[in-house]
Order: sequence, then structure tokens, then C-alpha cells
Amino acid sequence: MAEECVFCKIINKELPAAIVYEDDDILAFKDIKPIAPVHILIIPKKHIPDMTAVTENDVDLIGKIHLAAIKIAEELGISEKGFRLVNNCKQHGGQVVYHLHYHLLGGEALSIFA
Repeated sequence: MAEECVFCKIINKELPAAIVYEDDDILAFKDIKPIAPVHILIIPKKHIPDMTAVTENDVDLIGKIHLAAIKIAEELGISEKGFRLVNNCKQHGGQVVYHLHYHLLGGEALSIFA
């Protein structure tokens, strides 16, 4: 794990987070600056800097993240009407923390973006 990575510090319980889901491979917690009524960050416990660093060895892990997103959406009551799962990749994609993460957004009708 990267020493200075804020998400690695959350995984290691060195920083607090409002955790909504955790298993051996994945951690999910409330975003501290939500942009929707439901805004959860879903991260692998393995430090992967961004989507372009995902390898064939990570295929199962990425699948587990997607299954966790569905489970979290169901538990938070947003799966019926729908939700958005977003990954920002690198600077031009809007990535701020360089630890692979997905934003689970929902709880209201989300705008369509171009």
C-alpha cells in the first residue's frame, strides 16, 4: 500500500471514515463531500493507482467491486430506481485521489452529462 495514500490510511484505520461495507478485498464509505443524497466511495484494499493500472490479475477484484456496488445500492434503497457508478481516471478524467475508486451515486434523478 502506498504510504501517503489517504485511502490506504482509511483501509488501515489510520483515518476515520463512515464505512458502509467491508469485506476482505473491498471497503466502501460515505464521501465527505457528497454530490448526491447517496454518495459512497468503493475502493479495493489493494492499492491500484488508477484504472489504467488494472491488470488481468485484477479481473476478479473489479467484478467483486461491481457486485459490492449492487449490494450497497440495495441496502441503501436506491437499486430499484437506479444509481450511477463512476470511475474517474487520471487528471483529465477528474481523479483526485490516486487509488482506484468508484463513486456510487443515487437517491435522486441524476442529470445526464455530455
